[in-house]
Amino acid sequence: MIALLLALGSSLAYGCADFLGGLGARKAHVLRTVMIAAPASLTVEFLLWPFLGASFAPATLAWGAASGVASAVAFVLLYRTLAIGPMNVLSPITALVSAMLPVGVGLSQGEHLGPAGLIGLPLALASVVLVSAGHGAGGARPSRTALLLAFGAGAAIALQLVFLHQAPSDSGVGPLITGRAVSSAVTLAAVGLLFRRLGPEKPAYAMSATAGVLDSVANLLFLLAARGGDLAVVAVIIALYPAGTVLLARTVLAERIHRGQLIGLGTAAVAVGLLALA
Repeated sequence: MIALLLALGSSLAYGCADFLGGLGARKAHVLRTVMIAAPASLTVEFLLWPFLGASFAPATLAWGAASGVASAVAFVLLYRTLAIGPMNVLSPITALVSAMLPVGVGLSQGEHLGPAGLIGLPLALASVVLVSAGHGAGGARPSRTALLLAFGAGAAIALQLVFLHQAPSDSGVGPLITGRAVSSAVTLAAVGLLFRRLGPEKPAYAMSATAGVLDSVANLLFLLAARGGDLAVVAVIIALYPAGTVLLARTVLAERIHRGQLIGLGTAAVAVGLLALA
């Protein structure tokens, strides 16, 4: 139950972070948004170090660095995806893709689900599809480019989660610090190389930094949940984060929520209840 609650908290934080990051990327080049978000996220993890501890064994550094590269790619692709929009279609697609690999890894490593879990897991995945029902704000259909970016972002997120899960369980926030340091370095290097192409627009500093902080909180909650529960279940619960993004997009951007999406939100609630019994 504790792992489930942590996963739900992670899902909520991811949804809010993605909404703010996507909104920030509409105001300036996506790399300008990420170059604020990634260091802000790293700052949070440094602040957590004295309280949660951290070790930096070779395995921690290797898996943390791998997660950092995947995180940098995910940041850029995801924020660019959500900046193109519509958020309430592309976010669920990304989430569905991001859930599949961790579920496969968890089950292949010997995780077993009870009858409730066997029903709840596919039901949760189905709810992500239902949440994406309709064609977004004002009937707008996502472009082919946006769809490709969404699939790429989902794959990068999946790899980030799997790599973090592979880090030693006694490493504290070591893999998070390593990963975020690497992703920040990759992002800043890309900014330096492409600076002349980033345009004159200034990033939304507060919005971008808040997105980074929330992403760091989400990563921490995921790591704690995965260490205390099954990766397959935790990954599916976290994949429900589009519910938060969709609701924020409805409230702030007036994007329509269709009947299918409302059914998806209700289905997600049922799925979470079943997974709690798994």
